[in-house]
Amino acid sequence: MRPHTLLGMLVAPLVVLSITIESNAQRKEWCVARRGGSDAKLEEAMRWVCNSGANCTLLEPYLDCFCPDDAYHHASYAFNNYYQKFKKSVSTCSFDNRAMLVDLDPSKFSFHFLSLLARFKRHGVWKL
Repeated sequence: MRPHTLLGMLVAPLVVLSITIESNAQRKEWCVARRGGSDAKLEEAMRWVCNSGANCTLLEPYLDCFCPDDAYHHASYAFNNYYQKFKKSVSTCSFDNRAMLVDLDPSKFSFHFLSLLARFKRHGVWKL
């Protein structure tokens, strides 16, 4: 057997292993509120999350994640903040079955545009 053939046989599995490890490391998940539940139950779970280590300050009026101003979006932000902070130690996204994991970034579809409007309003540039 030639040396370069032997080297190829040894390196090829390492490249495949490296790609597999890299794709698993790059996989991202977000924890969001489930639709269809009562707002009161979502708000109750959100209060627990915010009092248990999630940073919920951006949900205050006119800050970056306040809009849209509803229980579903606020709970989704709070649940995900908690999940991202504690997923290595707690690894939960249930919150009494009021949340679920998704693999699409929810902020790409809701928070960014609406937070831009909130910033304009906060600085008096835009009246809503």
